[in-house]
Amino acid sequence: MRTVLADLHVHTLLSPCAEVEMTPHHIVMRAAEYGIGAVAITDHNASANVQAALEAAQRYGVKVFPGMEVESSEEAHIVALFDTLEQLQRWQLLVDEHMNGMLNDVESFGAQYVVDAEDEFVREEQRLLHAPLSLTAAQIVQQVTALGGLTIAAHIDRPSYSILGQLGFIEPDFGFAAAEISAAGWRRKMQSKLQRLAGYLPFVTNSDAHNIYDFVQGPKNLLQVEELTIAELKLALAGKGMRAVLAGQFSDFCKE
Repeated sequence: MRTVLADLHVHTLLSPCAEVEMTPHHIVMRAAEYGIGAVAITDHNASANVQAALEAAQRYGVKVFPGMEVESSEEAHIVALFDTLEQLQRWQLLVDEHMNGMLNDVESFGAQYVVDAEDEFVREEQRLLHAPLSLTAAQIVQQVTALGGLTIAAHIDRPSYSILGQLGFIEPDFGFAAAEISAAGWRRKMQSKLQRLAGYLPFVTNSDAHNIYDFVQGPKNLLQVEELTIAELKLALAGKGMRAVLAGQFSDFCKE
């Protein structure tokens, strides 16, 4: 059994709200430096920087989960994670079909950059990424699961861009593998509404980093798994087979 520090919600500079320092290479380099053994790259409705992260990670011994932060038609954010780039690319094709077709306004939202594993500029994404798809949250969960991935309800303690904020509830059979509590929510030790979910939905906490400081210092998860795969992560979230996930602040797990 392995114990691995993991951050399952990290943005690169492809996300319009992320700093340009958030290149794939910089992220995995810092992960290795601070003992973060697994990282999920989860840009808004996009995956073009995941391959660069996978290539860069080979140099540093860091596991990269191919992922995406998807925005549903209800304007709820959902983290989708996969084992392989091929699965993610199949998911991206479906996402592309359900985007609104609007172009990005750089002055309003920020630039969206695609880079390679050496941090060299490749192109600027012209489509507006931070926008809802025409897929409902339920459809997103169903489709990601069908492709072999898992879904996490993102930052459910926030009043906006969350399942609880937009829908007001999460049914036990919705299909999420976990619910994510934001850094601020974790510090508050969760409101009573969130505590009621704990009976049927495991909690994780991630940095949701848009800059390097938040990535390094933000909350993390300690995974106890046989290997770093989606199947093992599902078992750990369910607390099966001696697997486990312990969520908390970065300072709880390691020193600077």
